[in-house]
Amino acid sequence: MAGGAGPQQSLKIADADAIAKVDGVEALSPVVGGSAQLVAGNQNWQTRIQGVMPEYQQIQNWQVAAGGFFTEQDERSARNVAVLGQTVAQSLFNDQAAAVGQQLRIRNIPFVVVGVLASKGTSFGGDQDDTVLVPFQTAQVRLFGATALNQVVVQATSADQMTLMTTEITQVLRNRHKLAGAQPNDFTIRNNNDLLQTVEGVTQTMTLLLGGVAAVSLVVGCIGIMNIMLVSVTERTREIGIRMAIGARGADILAQFLVEAVVLASLGGIIGIIIGVAVAYGAQQIFGWAIVVPLWSMLIAFGFAAMVGIFFGIYPARKASQLDPIDALLYQ
Repeated sequence: MAGGAGPQQSLKIADADAIAKVDGVEALSPVVGGSAQLVAGNQNWQTRIQGVMPEYQQIQNWQVAAGGFFTEQDERSARNVAVLGQTVAQSLFNDQAAAVGQQLRIRNIPFVVVGVLASKGTSFGGDQDDTVLVPFQTAQVRLFGATALNQVVVQATSADQMTLMTTEITQVLRNRHKLAGAQPNDFTIRNNNDLLQTVEGVTQTMTLLLGGVAAVSLVVGCIGIMNIMLVSVTERTREIGIRMAIGARGADILAQFLVEAVVLASLGGIIGIIIGVAVAYGAQQIFGWAIVVPLWSMLIAFGFAAMVGIFFGIYPARKASQLDPIDALLYQ
């Protein structure tokens, strides 16, 4: 998908018609819109209104949760029908099913709700569900009276054609806007490949950052476990001496302190997993993020905690097992 928009809204409907003829364009919809106050009964809501073609549903992959999307006939007749996002439907009617068939006023013009979109959640800090879609002709003639377009959204026949199609659209628009070779574009073109690369870059940076924080926390935790076990060995020196005096071998003492270190680290791992899962699902409820916590990740975390206990518990355990029984019994 590609979208073009100019800083002075340089795009016209004729530009959209020219873009539709570019090879690789499967679907296209011009978009015109703006912010407006909605009124339904004694409820009101400020949101963005977008005038789009019926193909917009396919291009943006909008699913309808209740009712339906407006049709080509609605577009040609410039009917006053609207499709609401989940946020708008809940704010005005408290229920998506109850919203269908109801009347609301946009800029004091009556519209009938024909459908409610399925939720898409937030994206780049914005609520995608806080929107209202109306037929393009209706928005252009009755709501905004605009001749310029906010943007043109395009769907390519395949991802492989995205780069070539973007180049051709750029050339078409430059020719139509009579831009010479050195003149900058009076429009911008974005495609999903660029957005995906940006998101992947941000994700990799965040992963490295969180990995660094986790590594530092792990080192601190490992040192803490080793220090706790060393203190435990020192405080229980007489106990170790008594056990050795009644027949305990060095291997028995080693196993005892090693098991204690593993149990200590494993309990910490379990508590960390519980807190991590709780925070993840809490964020899902608060921010509406899609959260998946696979079982294998929890098992790996638990296994890693146990390994830390073994690795950093060996030194204190060996120190305890190598104590001289006489010195240990005389230790005060």
